[in-house]
Amino acid sequence: MILGDAIADKFLHGSISRVSREAPVFILRHQHTETLPGGAANCAMNLVALGARVSLISVIGNDESGRELRTKLAAAGVDIDSVVFSDKVQTTTKVRILAGQSHSSKQQVIRIDYEGAPLRDEGVRDEILWLVEQAFKGTNGIIISDYNYGVVDAQAAQLIRQSAAVPVLVDSRFRLPEFTGFTAATPNQEEVENLAGISISSTEDLENAAKELKKRLGHHALLVTRGSQGMTLLEGDAAPVHIPAVGAQQAVDVTGAGDTVIATFGLALASGASFAHAAHLANYAGGLVVMKRGTATVSLTELEYAVSSNENNP
Repeated sequence: MILGDAIADKFLHGSISRVSREAPVFILRHQHTETLPGGAANCAMNLVALGARVSLISVIGNDESGRELRTKLAAAGVDIDSVVFSDKVQTTTKVRILAGQSHSSKQQVIRIDYEGAPLRDEGVRDEILWLVEQAFKGTNGIIISDYNYGVVDAQAAQLIRQSAAVPVLVDSRFRLPEFTGFTAATPNQEEVENLAGISISSTEDLENAAKELKKRLGHHALLVTRGSQGMTLLEGDAAPVHIPAVGAQQAVDVTGAGDTVIATFGLALASGASFAHAAHLANYAGGLVVMKRGTATVSLTELEYAVSSNENNP
């Protein structure tokens, strides 16, 4: 089960044709636009790609972006019976404009965000709580994917905290301290820095800040993603485990990489893996997805091949 904010990630591709006469800016000749599930919806897409059965609980507007999201999710095999489609909300949409010369790779030049008003409709909130209660049956794992757009509130978090008897993982962009008492969280190093109020310049700084954050959250484990430096796992009272990055050191696109990481980590834990094994799998998945452009997923076949072909596999 995934509870969180579904986002429409739009990618507008074009080639630079000339400089405008109206202003000193390039004119982009539009080639094509694609819409991909982002946020909690991207997490769901990654889980399906890894072979999981996924129920997504979210709220999507009854608008063009929302309808595109619904089509993409359903076509991929995500259970959208628990997605609330409402005329009272606007689907959060992030438009990334990718530009370049005709025969060169495209680079992101600007992102335009269309964000709806905070979710305050009590009827929609009551429906979310009811859907969460129903989803506990037969669920092996829960992921909270909070992008601070209002789907996950304190009442929903408390319901999961009190009732869930399975691993619960949290990815929260801005409100992680509010999600205490769960199984694990997957912040990146920058988020750990911000929450600790310090600049991390050494491994010791990272370990101390992560330990303090884990204690503050009351989680069993904390998996800190560190980009080209890999990941750091803190579990219980054991010494931190530093996992080096796999694959190329230079990422092609990090869009949605955190969704891939928590999806892989959560599915492994739900399948009975240890925190360490789950973290190593998530590290492989993260290394694969950042080599793809746009909001992407990693398939089970890709993950299996990456693990089996690595001679240094732990």
